[in-house]
Amino acid sequence: MYSFNNDYSECVHPKILDAIVSMNGEQNLGYGVDEQSENTRQIIRQKLKKEDAQIHFLPGGTITNLTFISHALRTYEAVIAASTGHINVHETGAIEATGHKVIAIKTTDGKLTPELIIPVLKEHTDEHAVKPAMVYLSNTTEVGTVYTIDEIIALSQFCKQNNLYLYLDGARLSMGLAVKEAGVNFENLAEYLDAFYIGGTKCGAMFGEALVILNDRLKQNFRFHMKQHGAMMAKGWIVALQFQVLFTDNLYEEIGKHCNEMAGLLSAFFESRGYSFFTPSNTNQIFPILPNHVIRRMREEYIASDWAVIDETHTAVRFCTSYATKREEIERFCERFEEFI
Repeated sequence: MYSFNNDYSECVHPKILDAIVSMNGEQNLGYGVDEQSENTRQIIRQKLKKEDAQIHFLPGGTITNLTFISHALRTYEAVIAASTGHINVHETGAIEATGHKVIAIKTTDGKLTPELIIPVLKEHTDEHAVKPAMVYLSNTTEVGTVYTIDEIIALSQFCKQNNLYLYLDGARLSMGLAVKEAGVNFENLAEYLDAFYIGGTKCGAMFGEALVILNDRLKQNFRFHMKQHGAMMAKGWIVALQFQVLFTDNLYEEIGKHCNEMAGLLSAFFESRGYSFFTPSNTNQIFPILPNHVIRRMREEYIASDWAVIDETHTAVRFCTSYATKREEIERFCERFEEFI
């Protein structure tokens, strides 16, 4: 069996593993106040060109989202997300469990726009409803699409005009940055967002994310909130070290590029065979619509995720590639797929 189920099936990028092994005998202070963590913060700040960026290392995406969002919002405030957003459908109500409503907006491509958000603001105008206070984005989105820099700028301006925080979930940020035509880079993320996190778990790390807080109002006492929510790791330097490696020789961007290229090969193959897609994607998640009998045959040798039932005989399936996906495996799949039809 070969898995296209997700982008974290393999343990860790070999360069990161080598770095961890090389420092295995070293002693470090705990809880993110060690030399490794501070060195990594400086590396990330240089990449962002933001010397005052506050950076924290957390173990995973869900704990990062719930810790930051619950820190930023007052008890009566809510966060706006696309209906497909991770905090809305894949985090077991973690945000609501902290006392904050997620206001979900249906979209055609997983992306929010000012025009989609305006009706929400018009519906929440007084103290009888929760107060929208944050807009949550994902880049890439959960359906493989990416925001352009113009779209992010428009959302940033809209949020400032309406006193909303703008926060970006970067679980697959490596893949989003690799789409060069979108024009998004670390510098303009730091310029237009209040906070975002740099995904590690789905981008070659063993585990861990780097949360970047840019808005001064949100920086105060965040470490207290981290500790209270179980997000402060005693061995925080292990995540910091991984990001040192990811930010060396543009490895982070190269991983995203490789993931997207491998998915692109799969996408081109399905397209050449006449299959349509549930949503367009030029990143490492693709969603071909396949006949159910083909899926059953495929499942004898390959793992992929059912995404959406299209009709009685067709299902959209998610294929996800990773830093470890080899071209030979893509070619082997394409050869075997002919036998599944």
